[in-house]
Amino acid sequence: MPTGTLLRGPGRFALAALLAGLILVAGAATAWAQQSGLGELIGGLSEVLDPEGEGSGELSGRLIQMFGLLTLLSIAPGLLIVMTSFTRFVVVLSIMRMALGLNQSPPNMVITSLALFLTFYVMQPVLQDSWDNGLAPLIDGAITEEQAVERIAEPFHAFMANNTRDKDLALFQGFAAQADAVVPDETVEGVTEGGVDALPEDRTQIAWSVLVPAFMISELQRAFTIGFLIFVPFLAIDLIVSAILMGAGMMMLSPVMISLPFKVIFFVAIDGWYRLAGSLIQSYAGG
Repeated sequence: MPTGTLLRGPGRFALAALLAGLILVAGAATAWAQQSGLGELIGGLSEVLDPEGEGSGELSGRLIQMFGLLTLLSIAPGLLIVMTSFTRFVVVLSIMRMALGLNQSPPNMVITSLALFLTFYVMQPVLQDSWDNGLAPLIDGAITEEQAVERIAEPFHAFMANNTRDKDLALFQGFAAQADAVVPDETVEGVTEGGVDALPEDRTQIAWSVLVPAFMISELQRAFTIGFLIFVPFLAIDLIVSAILMGAGMMMLSPVMISLPFKVIFFVAIDGWYRLAGSLIQSYAGG
């Protein structure tokens, strides 16, 4: 049976995300193990479990994979935040709730769940590419783990690069160049101030250490920009209600209590959830 028919719908994308993170973390864990002396520990454990030495290499590989899986389970929430659209969604939804003046409605679980499923919707093409080009051939044994890691990472790298501002990329590219002493100090200083001359024309050449933090601050910048635009009309309603109450001499009456139903009915009248979800999804460029 072809691998593509084993899973369908959201289940495939969830498994793709899980296996993609597992392979990436396993590769990083292997490199860290070689540098930190963990390889000797694993080798000694392999000798204890297999004193005759038969299949010790395979056993060591399994131990590293198990270590990578445990590491993935601990950092999976972080991967979800730093490599997907989740940050923008959850920040905007939280600001929207604050603008409405509703402290506990919708509750945090509802906001997080909505942001999560919107994230899966936006990331669906990226996860599909990772599955088709990397995970499915790896499961079928058509490619090696090293090839799978590169193919799985490519769609995520392209998505993040397409949705990151050049200014943010130049900032961290300048810091990286300064740390590596690759370019003169005056050039680095110009890059960190917002120049994009040092950025490679081919965005696939941007290092992950530069791309990930640049993508994060780009997401926060856009999320706060959208949040400000959401906040303005509700702030206007608060000011109008406060002015009316002051003019009527009702200074002891809280304007927040009076304006709350007006803000809620305004949000419902303009079909706020429809417009907000659609605008957030359309704010992303294709990966």
